[in-house]
Amino acid sequence: MSYANQVVLVSGANRGIGAATVRELLKTDVKKIYAGARRLDSLPDFGDARVVPLQLDITDQTSVDAAVKVARDTDILLNNAGTAVFANFIESPIELINGDMDTNYYGTLRVIRAFTPVFEARKSGTIANVISVVGLTSAPGLAGYSASKAALQSLTQTLRVTLKGSGIKVLGIYPGPIDTDLAKDIPMQKATPEHAAEQIVKGIAANETYIFPDPAALHIGNLWATDGKTLDTALAGEG
Repeated sequence: MSYANQVVLVSGANRGIGAATVRELLKTDVKKIYAGARRLDSLPDFGDARVVPLQLDITDQTSVDAAVKVARDTDILLNNAGTAVFANFIESPIELINGDMDTNYYGTLRVIRAFTPVFEARKSGTIANVISVVGLTSAPGLAGYSASKAALQSLTQTLRVTLKGSGIKVLGIYPGPIDTDLAKDIPMQKATPEHAAEQIVKGIAANETYIFPDPAALHIGNLWATDGKTLDTALAGEG
């Protein structure tokens, strides 16, 4: 797929992978990019008239409904907005776990439900969900985040079947630890947002069903595909 004449919406475009992906898309011949953020004043100056700031709070149905009215010409919906807190299932306040679920799962679902009828009417479109490798197997210390991303993985797989034959492609993006504010407290070597963004833009163009945009993600993806038990052991720090 070429980005020529394509309109892309990137949620969570104010920082991290989202902002880096907007900048990477600007290196292509993309027609327009809607840069979504809860607060428009949090968006960087991308220095390109093709970028259109879009107020989008994925946890707010009113905001989502307003965004789809503005951005009905979107061809590629890149669901990147998300949140993460350190929590465990036994001791952490349920509100912490619910916060990750409401944003990463229900928030993304709100956006998908808003834009899917537009794509169905057009008989074309791409939905690309930034899931994370912890959507494939849980990470200690990120209980709510892992659960929300596992739910998003299930949603992505289900949509792929549900929308088959509609002209809509559904892609999953599975970053490992990336050097962003979201992952600043994770004690692991991290890839840069720019590296991840480059691979994400290439993966979407190639219509890759599973996009692993960094070395750690590729390693975990290979383990997930071949040996889930080994992956669980590796992430638990055993063996």
